Amino acid sequence: MTLSFENRVRALQTAHEALLTRPNPVQESAMANGLYSRYQFPVLTAAHVPLTWRYDFQPQTNPYLLERIGVNGVFNSGAIKWQGKYLLVARVEGTDRKSYFAVAESPNGIDNFRFWDHPVVLPETAEPDTNVYDMRLTAHEDGWVYGLFCTERRDPAAPDADQSAAVAACGIARTKDLITWERLADLKTRSAQQRNVVLHPEFVDGQYAFYTRPQDSFIEAGSGGGIGFGLSESIEQAEVHEETVIDRKQYHTVYEAKNGQGPTPLKTPLGWLHLAHGVRNTAAGLRYVLYMFLTDLHDLTRVTHKPAGYFLAPEGEERVGDVSNVVFSNGWIADDNGQVFIYYGSSDTRMHVATSTIDTLLDYVQHNPADGLTSAASVQAIEALIAHNQEANSVNVGMQARTSIAQL
Repeated sequence: MTLSFENRVRALQTAHEALLTRPNPVQESAMANGLYSRYQFPVLTAAHVPLTWRYDFQPQTNPYLLERIGVNGVFNSGAIKWQGKYLLVARVEGTDRKSYFAVAESPNGIDNFRFWDHPVVLPETAEPDTNVYDMRLTAHEDGWVYGLFCTERRDPAAPDADQSAAVAACGIARTKDLITWERLADLKTRSAQQRNVVLHPEFVDGQYAFYTRPQDSFIEAGSGGGIGFGLSESIEQAEVHEETVIDRKQYHTVYEAKNGQGPTPLKTPLGWLHLAHGVRNTAAGLRYVLYMFLTDLHDLTRVTHKPAGYFLAPEGEERVGDVSNVVFSNGWIADDNGQVFIYYGSSDTRMHVATSTIDTLLDYVQHNPADGLTSAASVQAIEALIAHNQEANSVNVGMQARTSIAQL
């Protein structure tokens, strides 16, 4: 027997509420690396998007209760702690490939994320965006919350036969309440295209500081690969005249094809803690992972510590999606108690969280060995660790022997 329209609506709403209120237990593993805890479920998916954004609930205009506006994925969210709540400004991608921003709120940062009633209404510039995505949030010392994002438009120089050529730039918006946004002019640099631009939370020499990613084309970093740094006197008409690359792509590493800044760096007593993504090419396509480094508290262009390899890579279902074998982060939150919530998208499909602490992350970046850039150097690092453990074991054995003699 076919359910009535009202019963079908009720069943849909019940299933949606069960998803939104589902607990998200930590993944327990004796083989965990100790750096962070992963959680069993994604924190946001396409199914989390409010039903009223997707369905017409009027039986006269939607008698079959069809989904009118489809959602393909929810991923690559900016993050901020706001009035005691954990907020994600998510990239919501429709089935039409157009992305938009929407705020989801959680009481604990792990589960029970619920979207606000309306998506972000983002003003356009004189040159309208075709697509916007991957917003980084920065609570700046000037009192504004800034959202920097990729704005994409078709390449005006492309022939009609090529409908895939695009130009990427950094869009800038700001807000005082995360509801009403003021759109500023796009960032200007000398680079042909820009992605993964992040605003530093403090003034540097009285100017606004940007982490950039200069690149030659929409996809390929080309000669401009690396995380750049530059200053602008203005934020309303932001322009970086000189970009200094502070972290370059490097042959035969996890960031050999390209790399980019993730979220706004975290200020610690030992320096600025950075989370970035690295990309390498494989026979199965591009692989995105996350890595970390530390820069000097005062000289933001000086990398002081950088562990080898990746910090976090896709596992299990995270490896499968619209763009497989990808993790990407543009949002994290550091609580006053030192706990860090790392939000990352997987395979351009869904959002996850991993938790760690400032102390753990600082220990990792300072004491895990740097990349020696050769196989021989990797073996030397392992040998050094083995020797260290053997020395510690010898000391422990000696202490146990002396204790046993003393007890005789």
